[in-house]
Amino acid sequence: RPDAQGPTHFWCGAEHVGQDGVEGLQSKPGDAEMVKLFFSYSHKDEALRDQLETHLAMLKNQGLIESWHDRRIVAGSDLDDSIQASLEAADVVLLLVSSDFLASAYCYSKEMARAMEKHQAGDAHVIPVILRHCDWHAAPFGGLLAAPKDGKAITSWPDIDEALADVARQVRRVVEEKSARSRKQPPQLLIRQELFMRP
Repeated sequence: RPDAQGPTHFWCGAEHVGQDGVEGLQSKPGDAEMVKLFFSYSHKDEALRDQLETHLAMLKNQGLIESWHDRRIVAGSDLDDSIQASLEAADVVLLLVSSDFLASAYCYSKEMARAMEKHQAGDAHVIPVILRHCDWHAAPFGGLLAAPKDGKAITSWPDIDEALADVARQVRRVVEEKSARSRKQPPQLLIRQELFMRP
């Protein structure tokens, strides 16, 4: 696991303990359309992440998102492997941007870099969420539309709840669009091969 300055990653949802000792998410038939949400952020921004998670609770209550956090990794498990596995499985990646996020080698060079690769390949949707004022526009994600509105840092809003609610609305739009596309995918066709026997 990276040092204490590294990121914490949150998922919220059904859990299980796998053979590797890592608590995580177990897919069930009814969960097929749930969107996997991955948070990347600095530990120094944990309080803001907690507040954002609260604002995203309605998506969880509706069964639209599932998530995971590294606090559920049990002792003795490989931390880096567990985090990377969760990132690879993610459909939506929230980059919680601050000066500490940008200064974290793990957040920036590992998670953000891989998240952008997935975004460019169409395998995930990256949303930069600007927590605090910082020089983020030159970052690889600087060309993406950031949340909250106009990329205005959450801590600069007179009402932080208003800013967080705006982020939640933008995340909801992405999640609902992904869920709708998932529902429109045709079911897999099972083809039966007929065998004919000559008399």
